[in-house]
Amino acid sequence: MVTKAKLDEKDEIIVKMLMENARTPLSDIAKELEISDVAVRKRVTKLEKMGVLLGYTAKVDPRALGYEVISLTGIDVESENLLAVAQEVTNKPYARSVSITTGDHAIMVEIWARDGDEMSKIIKEISGLPGVKRICPAIIMDFLKRRC
Repeated sequence: MVTKAKLDEKDEIIVKMLMENARTPLSDIAKELEISDVAVRKRVTKLEKMGVLLGYTAKVDPRALGYEVISLTGIDVESENLLAVAQEVTNKPYARSVSITTGDHAIMVEIWARDGDEMSKIIKEISGLPGVKRICPAIIMDFLKRRC
């Protein structure tokens, strides 16, 4: 279980600015907060040690990389197979995010495929995993908002 971090207003602004653009110069953050670059560096280091900031990544457009079919796919599994199926899917290169959830599906996966044929193969592969009862892919037509 993750412990909720106690952040002050300055920490929250730092997190928000880095979520918007992980490459924001610390000097820009310092100006926004009206504190020194060194103070920002110390706060960022503290946020990293607390597990609030987990890393810095680039946002990409999957279609620009040749992935024409992107889906949010629900996977229904027998309860005794939940973790094994989730781990197996997590290890696949096509799985961009994997979450164990409540609600309609036990597992939700964001899948990137080059085309419809590749997506069909992926769905068949997942369907063949022990304990998988049903696969429910929803093809994403357009991204309206994407954040980290």
